[in-house]
Amino acid sequence: MNTNLITGILIPFAGTSLGAACVLFMKKGLNERIQRVLTGFAAGVMVAASIWSLLLPAIEQSESMGKLSFFPAVVGFWIGILFLLLLDHIIPHLHMNSTSAEGPQTNLGKSAMMVLAVVLHNIPEGMAVGVVYAGWNAGNSGITLTGALALSIGIAIQNLPEGAIISMPLHAEGMSKRKAFIYGVLSGLVEPIGAIITILASGVIIPVLPYLLSFAAGAMIYVVVEELIPEMSAGEHSNIGTIMFAVGFTVMMMLDVALG
Repeated sequence: MNTNLITGILIPFAGTSLGAACVLFMKKGLNERIQRVLTGFAAGVMVAASIWSLLLPAIEQSESMGKLSFFPAVVGFWIGILFLLLLDHIIPHLHMNSTSAEGPQTNLGKSAMMVLAVVLHNIPEGMAVGVVYAGWNAGNSGITLTGALALSIGIAIQNLPEGAIISMPLHAEGMSKRKAFIYGVLSGLVEPIGAIITILASGVIIPVLPYLLSFAAGAMIYVVVEELIPEMSAGEHSNIGTIMFAVGFTVMMMLDVALG
């Protein structure tokens, strides 16, 4: 792998690690309003990335199909939705501010299931980065290096609050700062692993790239609607979550247009 690929893969992971490091420097946990602000921002970034970095390129790459150029995007999008729905049912996990776990019965502790919840929605992010960089590396997909970099930076920005949202509550639950930081970092490890696997399989990926781009978009949208939007809208004064969603959406849109 060349330097550009390695850098692009590690940028999102660095975002998660920096966010998780907040637990080492902050004395108090994140209050509910701050969590809502960060979650809303992350949701906005993910939706914008799904549209500008994944769905629109998938449609553009299918222009040869004429009026049916939407077909790969629709098919891939729905496969991504159903794939995350499946994972949601087979992986035990506990969402933030939730009292009951989802997925199959397990003896895992609350901390482990909170980490699994984050890992669950890091899977499509890692795949999204891997698919885009595989397309750029192939050289014939119309994806530029700056466009791929825009997605990496956007997901890294989204991962900053995500890392804090996982490590801070773990510490508040009684875990040591050092251990909470490690858990936060590990929760983001699935992204570079997923990206590397995707890039290594690029020979298989390139012929079906529009389907895979939209697959990643569908998986990310599932996470936003199923988890992030309910969390940012919970409790009183939920409008702050909506405003930060708009801020995150705008930031990612500008990044993608400016760099892509």
